[in-house]
Parts: sequence; C-alpha cells; structure tokens
Amino acid sequence: MLFRPDAFEPLTETPWDERLVRAAIRGIVADVDRAFDPDTLWPADEWDGWQAATPMKNLYVGAAGVILALDMVRRRGEAETQLDLAAAALRALAAFRDAPDFMAGEEPPSQPNSALLRGEVGILLVAWRLGPNADLEHDLLGLVRANVDSEAEELMWGSPGTLLAARAMANWTEAGHWQEAAHDGAEALWHRRDDDGYWTQTLHGFAARGLGPVHGLVGNVLALLPELDEQRRARLTADTSSLLAQTAIVEDGLANWPIHAGGQLETDDGEIRVQWCAGAPGIVASAASYLDPELLEAGAELTWRPGPPGMEKGPCICHGTAGNGYAFLKAFERTGDEKWLDRARRFAMHALEQVRRRGHGRYSLWTGDPGVALYAADCLEGRTAYPVLETWD
Repeated sequence: MLFRPDAFEPLTETPWDERLVRAAIRGIVADVDRAFDPDTLWPADEWDGWQAATPMKNLYVGAAGVILALDMVRRRGEAETQLDLAAAALRALAAFRDAPDFMAGEEPPSQPNSALLRGEVGILLVAWRLGPNADLEHDLLGLVRANVDSEAEELMWGSPGTLLAARAMANWTEAGHWQEAAHDGAEALWHRRDDDGYWTQTLHGFAARGLGPVHGLVGNVLALLPELDEQRRARLTADTSSLLAQTAIVEDGLANWPIHAGGQLETDDGEIRVQWCAGAPGIVASAASYLDPELLEAGAELTWRPGPPGMEKGPCICHGTAGNGYAFLKAFERTGDEKWLDRARRFAMHALEQVRRRGHGRYSLWTGDPGVALYAADCLEGRTAYPVLETWD
C-alpha cells in the first residue's frame, strides 16, 4: 500500500475560475491584515505554537513567513496589503530576540539562531529585504557564517538553509562578501556528502538520512546545485537520481518514497506520508529536473490518485493540498503536458475551499493561508517555483 485512502477527501467539483481565485487571494490578504496586531503580530495556531513562546516569529510558522508571503503576493500584483511590512518585520525580529520561539524541551542544533526556517536568519532576511540597512546585514552575515559546519545537514536548521539565505543576499546586493559566503557554504556542504551520495542529518539527538526537501537529500541538492560548476552539477544530479530510483517504492505505475533512506513507508504513528514535506509530492516538486521520467510520472500520479489531503492536514503548502499541488506544477514544467497544470489548478480550487471551510484564518507561510495564496497565484501564472527554496518573489 502506497497511501491510506482515509487520509484524503474527494476533490471539489468546482471548476477552475481565475476570477474566483483572484478574489480568494485578495480575501486571504484582507483577513491577514485584519488579524494583525502591531505588538503581538498574528495569533498562533495551537499546532504552530505548541510549547513555544508566542507569538510565533520565525519564517516557517511565524510572522516572518506571513510578512514574506504578503510581500510576494504584492510583488505579483495579486493583492495589496495595508500593513507596513518593514515595520512588522522589525517587530518580529525584536520579539524573537526577546523570546525565541523554539519549542520547550527540544534539542536544537548547535547554532539554532542561524536556522533559516526556525531561527533568526529567516527573520533578518525578510527584514533586510523590506528595509535594507547595514546592521541587519552584519548580523545576518555573522549567523550565516556561523552555520557553515552545522551538524543538521538540512534546510530547516542547517547550512543548506543558510546557503539559500547567502545566495539570496548575493543576488540582491551583488556584494563580494555574500558571493564568498555562498561559495564557502556550498563547498563545505559538497565535501560533507557521504560516500554513497547521501547526507546524514543529526537532529534532535538522532542521526538519519532523510530524502525529502525539508530534512533531507532533495532539499540539500536543490540548495547546492546553483553554486556548482557544470561537471559537479551533472555528477550530483546523476547520483541523486540513482538514489531516488533505489529508494522509490513502486506499485502499479505509482511511486512513493519513505521519509528516510532504508525506511518503510508506514511510520511509527501508522501514517503513510503523501505530502510535500515527506513522500512523493516533495520528491517530485524538488527533484523534477533530474528525476527519472517514469518515476516523475509515477510520483505525480501517486499524488493525484488519492485526492487532496483531508482537513486534518488541510490546505497548506507543507503537508496539505497546496503543497501536493506543487508536484503537478513541476510535472507540467518537465513534461509540458497540460493535464498536470489542470490538476494543479483543481487542487488550488480545493485548497481555497478548505481555507473557507475551516472558518477561521491560520497565519503562517508553510502551514497557513498565506502559503495557499502563493500557490493559487502560481497556478494563475502556471509558475513552478516553490517559495523560499526556489524564489523570494
């Protein structure tokens, strides 16, 4: 069994409608604006803020991600926030420095503030882009350089995440020190790759070799590829394609992947993950450019066959309907087959209905409504770039 049918729900019969989609994006932005408080930022969902110092400030499930999403939607011309985003980003940074929103009792890596998604780096990056100044850049560069040798070896906490930050700053500033930081981070990450092509993540007291975009192989490759010369890029993609072929579990023309190399599809909690952060959707969305074509089709078809994730997972881009939809956008980009764009848009309509069905807003980039708005905007444009991992615009 490659998925559990009871984790999914029937796909909406509402056809794709650009007018409705644009109205829904504007509605999400308006709701995010209404929910904002200049002092306390946005209310945290129970899952997002579990055992943490709220409000949440980080890029993953906190204010920095919401601010980034509002800025991205604004840059695309889909909706205009009424908030002073630069001021909100500075407020999030100050609040994080006063009370970092790490979970109580968790064992973070050695440089937790340097984490792109959970630490200060993501907040600084958003704050600098909205209001560049030398102090923010100085602090950001120091945290990026401090994370070069992180044992986490993944995007959320480790050097692949801060490599994304360094590259973004290098692109925006064209400054030599940022180009050097990106180069140094990439060289260190390249040389720490295991002999068989994986990276070993040491996180929360455990060592594993993850496959997915947040905590594993395909995320690291996505971060590393733009910094490599042509020869090493070809080697890395060929090696990684081979590893994904070895670890794929294929049945009847469908393919899924376990969370860790050598692991089983069914996890200790009895789930079989079919979501962007774990399973076929994230593998396809992150590795589409070099994944074996048959596996690309099989993984995208596996994402389509069960339907959208149910409301327990919800509409989000991390483990929900919109995140799964990015697999279809990538399959469309790779194959040119319009059926994948049609399927991506059907999932967008469903995700927007899930936002309405929930009856209240959820305010984070990865787990909340702002990420759904970005996915819907991508479907309007037929665009395939996943937020932060591939684009800041």
